[in-house]
Amino acid sequence: MTTTHTTKAHILGFPRIGAERELKFALEKFWRDEISEAELVKVGQTLRRRHWAWQSEADLDWVSVGDFAWYDQILNTAALLGCLPERFGFDPKRLSLSQYFALARGNAEQPALEMTKYFDTNYHYLVPELSSESTFDGGVEWFFHEIEDAQTQGHAVKAVLPGPLTFLWLAKAKDGYNKLDLLPKVLARYTAIIEKLSAKGVRLLQLDEPILALELPLEWQAAFAPTYQELAGKGTQILLATYFDSVESHAQLLADLPVAGVHLDLVRAPAQLAAFTAIWPKNKVLSLGVIDGRNIWASDLNKVLAAIAEPAKALGGYLWLAPSCSLLHSPVDLAQETQLDAELKSWLAFAKQKLAELSVLKKAINGSDVADILALSAFSQAARRASTRIHNPAVAERLANLPPQFDQRHAPFAERQTAQQQRFHLPPLPTTTIGSFPQTSQIRAARAAFKQGKLSAADYELAMQAEIALAVQKQDALGIDVLVHGEAERNDMVEYFGEQLAGFAFTQLAWVQSYGSRCVKPPILFGDVSRPQAMTVAWSTYAQSLTDKPMKGMLTGPVTILQWSFVRDDQPRALTCQQIALAIRDEVQDLEAAGIGMIQIDEPAFREGLPLKKSQWASYLAWAGQAFRVSASGVGNATQIHTHMCYSEFNDILPEIAAMDADVITIETSRSDMKLLEAFGSFQYPNEIGPGVYDIHSPRVASVNEMLRLIAKALEVVPAERLWINPDCGLKTRGWPETEAALNNMLLATQQARAAIAAGQTLVFDASPTSVAAQGACACHGAAEVDPVSLA
Repeated sequence: MTTTHTTKAHILGFPRIGAERELKFALEKFWRDEISEAELVKVGQTLRRRHWAWQSEADLDWVSVGDFAWYDQILNTAALLGCLPERFGFDPKRLSLSQYFALARGNAEQPALEMTKYFDTNYHYLVPELSSESTFDGGVEWFFHEIEDAQTQGHAVKAVLPGPLTFLWLAKAKDGYNKLDLLPKVLARYTAIIEKLSAKGVRLLQLDEPILALELPLEWQAAFAPTYQELAGKGTQILLATYFDSVESHAQLLADLPVAGVHLDLVRAPAQLAAFTAIWPKNKVLSLGVIDGRNIWASDLNKVLAAIAEPAKALGGYLWLAPSCSLLHSPVDLAQETQLDAELKSWLAFAKQKLAELSVLKKAINGSDVADILALSAFSQAARRASTRIHNPAVAERLANLPPQFDQRHAPFAERQTAQQQRFHLPPLPTTTIGSFPQTSQIRAARAAFKQGKLSAADYELAMQAEIALAVQKQDALGIDVLVHGEAERNDMVEYFGEQLAGFAFTQLAWVQSYGSRCVKPPILFGDVSRPQAMTVAWSTYAQSLTDKPMKGMLTGPVTILQWSFVRDDQPRALTCQQIALAIRDEVQDLEAAGIGMIQIDEPAFREGLPLKKSQWASYLAWAGQAFRVSASGVGNATQIHTHMCYSEFNDILPEIAAMDADVITIETSRSDMKLLEAFGSFQYPNEIGPGVYDIHSPRVASVNEMLRLIAKALEVVPAERLWINPDCGLKTRGWPETEAALNNMLLATQQARAAIAAGQTLVFDASPTSVAAQGACACHGAAEVDPVSLA
């Protein structure tokens, strides 16, 4: 693949949303029928061409093509391979964009594909549905069209796809089929793709196999050699990319594979380099991920060069430089940040700036004079280390003097549950929502006007109070038992808190894709964390004043604030998390003192923070669980602590989730058809639990019978006295009409379930998602069909 001694540079992928979220806005206009498919396609092409041009201008040796997706790259791959779920009835070869989005968002007939976290990131991928009958006969040609477009722009193309084994691993076999048995079919399609790439003159294909960073079962490890032997020699050479953790245990396997090269993540796992250089073949590329693809700190270029000096001498032109992983997880362009102070800005690099860092490293290794740039990098790194903005002695002192049992509630759950029942007098199967209500255009306009100085603080407060009052009125009218204030005043569940905590800084346009058109703007956590003043008390007490029903105080937990921020890299994450936990604890105690009796501390990122290797889990779970308990344990027995987790597998950490000791946990379960809840039942989760009964990430409104069916499944697992009814997640991204329709159906389904319980009946269901019945506890046959509204 390489014939000179020149070190080359490339990236594994680039953010696709655009520096100003152009793709997000175009997608949402398309979904609202405000633009045509042709107009949407043009936006995508413009973004791709811009990003390729930036890579070329940075003197990278290839542009990466295939990293773009309209919604998700795993869904794109399923569409390319032709393995779409039969239940939708779509022809993969003729798949329209509207049908593609139906797979991602659901439609009137079918719920969307399941969605979950991509390894330990905050990016969500759509889970392919496979079975023994799945076919891989080819699908859309979008991938090849993008390659042709890049070639017409004059670029040297490196094609990018998820590797076949990672694709299978991330998929779900709906009928319990062994996914590896599908490998021959998958490889036949990958072979056809590689041959087509070769015919188009594409010399290099990057296949991403991040599952190698996991502790894979032996049968999956054993599949790598025959898989890549099958794919080798088809004309286009393969760069196998690993990332997110060390693959040192597979060093010999990777050295022996018939691929042109392998990529390593040296940001997450720098120590693995020695194991590879000791055995690496002289004629095989070693791509070193030396620029952090998942954080925003500028690289210490001198430190990087020192670390790779010896491998560069040994490998010559077979050493390549790259970011650790795709830059998908980074914001696009630091140059747009006109309001960051100069000192902090000098410490940062976004995706476009990381291209420039790669260019400098490449030039330095190849002998060009970049001394001035290296000197500036050294100065910036030293200035950051010496800055007085980073450390707060008072925070360190407080942490050092925490008393014993600081992370424990005053009494066990059973005692607390009794006190809470006596305080709140909730009905069976109490209903609630997860926290947020629709962020309407009026809310966003008021927030923008306030930030621009066009709306006074007093007028902004009145506008938000009006939105809170509307949310409370609508919940009361629906008959929800435990209310929320709707979070109208919050731009984001992490950014909102970061704006009010010391140690954080904020950006204008540092957006990162979470899923589909959903983008987040993580705060920059650069220094020690403390809480100067109360953050939510005024909003929650105002909302509580509008109703006699319990009003949950809504907070984001310390682990999620940590995970969903760009976190400082100069101290252990555990220490930073402890600082955040103390700040949240102060807020919890102030809410309780203000009369708020239910407080929800959301931790959707708790599972996401796990190391990829199970052997490393214990340490993380110990400090993450303790951080949550520290934040929650300063209240009395009658104060009910809730938490929320979503879009993750919890089966293998249930003891640790139970040890968090929240009084009530709500979880996402609708897309998995309540399968996530089964583990909670098998484990005999001791506290109260609210499994989501409908999917909020789809505009589709689930019927009463669909929700009743899920309630019935939940009652098989959780006793009625410990079961709550709620949506999967917050309702921020939905509109009011669909929100009210869905919540009304949820309340109707709950009323039917309560009626069945009061009558001594058991809800039962068959395999059909639209068939639910109630039968007497002793009856075995002849159950009557339930009218969806007869018990309302």
